Amino acid sequence: MSAKREDIREFLHREPDCVFVEVTGAAGSTPRDTDAWMLVAADCIFGTVGGGQLEYMAIDHARRALRQGRPAEAMNVPLGPEIGQCCGGRVGLSFTAMKAELAMLLIARCDREMASRPHVYVFGAGHVGDALAMALSLVPLRIILVDTREDELSASSLPGIETCLTAMPEALVRDAPAGSSFVILTHDHALDFLIAAEALRRDDAAYVGMIGSKTKRATFKNWLSREVGRPELFDRLICPIGGTGVKDKRPAVIAALAAAEIMTAALAVVQTRQQAFSAKV
Repeated sequence: MSAKREDIREFLHREPDCVFVEVTGAAGSTPRDTDAWMLVAADCIFGTVGGGQLEYMAIDHARRALRQGRPAEAMNVPLGPEIGQCCGGRVGLSFTAMKAELAMLLIARCDREMASRPHVYVFGAGHVGDALAMALSLVPLRIILVDTREDELSASSLPGIETCLTAMPEALVRDAPAGSSFVILTHDHALDFLIAAEALRRDDAAYVGMIGSKTKRATFKNWLSREVGRPELFDRLICPIGGTGVKDKRPAVIAALAAAEIMTAALAVVQTRQQAFSAKV
C-alpha cells in the first residue's frame, strides 16, 4: 500500500526500518527532477520518484536490500523500451538506509517545504467551500478554510486543512503573506463583497476569485465603484471561479475546475520567486 496524505513523522515512527530513495540525476525527459524522493518500507511507501516501471524497480531494489540486510547500490536507469517506459531520459537513484540523523534531516526538510507553501484562504465552509478545500488539499498548498459560523467549521474537519473561526474575515486578508490566494464563497453577498474588496487592494495577491453569477458580478462592480471608489480593481477579480466552459453547478465540479485555476496562479508565483532567487545567485 502507499501512504498518502500522511505526515512524515507518523511514517517514520511506524516504519523506522526503511530506505531513503532520492533522484540524484535527471537527464532528458524524466517523470521527476532531482528534488524528488521517497521512503520505502517492507510493505508501504511514502512519497514518489515518478511512478511507472522506474518506481517499481526502485521499490523492488530497496526492499531486496531490506530483506538481505545490506546497503542498496545506486541505480542509473535509461527510460526506454527495455524497461517499458518511453520517456527517453535517464534517471540516477541513490538508496540510503534510514538512520536517526537522516530522519531528522528529512523531517526538517519537510517542515521547510510546508512552511514555504503558498497560502490559499477559502472564505466560506459551505458545500462548495468544503469541496474546494478538499480538492486543494491534494496539492502542495497551505489551505485555510475560514468562516464566521462555528457550526459550519466544526462540520468541516478535513485532513490537511486548517480552519479559522473569525468574526472579521477581512482582517485575515490584510495579514496574509505575499503571494496568497483568496477564494470568496460565503453565505452572505455583502460579506463576499467586503472580503473581495480587501483582497483586490493587495497588489501581491496571486489570485482573487469569487463565486457568483453574471448578476452578482455586475452588482459587485457597481458596489466597488460606489463604495470603494476604485473600479479598476475589478479587472483583477475572477468571477465566477472555475470559468464558464462547463455548465455544471454541482459543488464538486465547481471545486475541481476552480482548484486547477487557483493552483496554476499560486504555483506561478512560486516559480517566479525561484527564478528571481536563481538570478540573484
